Amino acid sequence: MKMIDFSASIISYKSMGNIFVGENISLYISELYEHHDVSQSNYYLPNEDCRIAYYIDNILTIATLLDGTIISIGCNEKYKGKYKNKLYSGMLMGELIKLTRSQRILNGSIIIDEDYGISFILPSPYDEIADYIEHIPLDLRISEIYVSDYSFWASNKK
Repeated sequence: MKMIDFSASIISYKSMGNIFVGENISLYISELYEHHDVSQSNYYLPNEDCRIAYYIDNILTIATLLDGTIISIGCNEKYKGKYKNKLYSGMLMGELIKLTRSQRILNGSIIIDEDYGISFILPSPYDEIADYIEHIPLDLRISEIYVSDYSFWASNKK
């Protein structure tokens, strides 16, 4: 049995909460429904592909393909794990800048240190209006982090 842990390290491209990108959600379903509050919904991409989102204890969001393959895992500020023992959901933009070498805005997210396996989601309205890091207030709280493979964004660098 997998042990879901809301304080597990965040590992770029790979995992959050001891849940792993690329594995099938079926490996976690029993534990999720036995020990957690779970809701589920379908959502559609602009190309009309369907995905399934699982919301776990209002802390994690797991996105899967229709076959159950996990494609991304996200968290909010209630998650206690950290990325590289220093970055976490709920930190201020100024802290994120101070603790990283580089920051880049792509698709409403911040990519740090050219690591395309993790994204820090910009809250509204900055997800729509900010083109450069300098446009984001240093006291803005970054409350969502997602782990996935965003390497295809690398060709869209600004």
